[in-house]
Amino acid sequence: MAGSNGKQKSARSMVLSLGVIGIAALVVYFLAIPHDNHAPDVKRVDYRVELLTARRAASYPVAAPEGLPEAWKATSVRFQGADSDRWHLGFETPDGQYVQVEQSRQKRADFIDQASQGGSATKRTERIDGRTWTHYTGGRYDALVLQDTPGSTTVVAGTGSFGELTTMAAALKMG
Repeated sequence: MAGSNGKQKSARSMVLSLGVIGIAALVVYFLAIPHDNHAPDVKRVDYRVELLTARRAASYPVAAPEGLPEAWKATSVRFQGADSDRWHLGFETPDGQYVQVEQSRQKRADFIDQASQGGSATKRTERIDGRTWTHYTGGRYDALVLQDTPGSTTVVAGTGSFGELTTMAAALKMG
């Protein structure tokens, strides 16, 4: 029976060691590993130079918002003139959603599919600032599509509500 006392001490030591390791792991988890659940702050970009370049180079009137509240933050901009004169301008809305303006002279159906990420036209249209926009839903983004821009298609799309998409569409000025 002398051997069983040693086995009990050895098992007890192992349980205590596991407990100490578990406590240490919890301390590391809660103190050393960051647990920030909100999205990182996206930097505001200045798109004026790219807009001037796009307006000089594009074969159509390039759209950009004027008069949006300061809470709308421009986050991305690019102009690809090589194949389709594609203009992109992305914004973070005051609610933290994403709204983008996309324009291109690319084949209309392909371009709308890409810009809305798979959206389909609905029967709903909306008059915004004297222009008729068609609602698209069902893709990754909801979208408003303007097809009567000379030489191009304009899409306002994103995770924002249709109210936010409408706010962007109403602010667009073609130049």
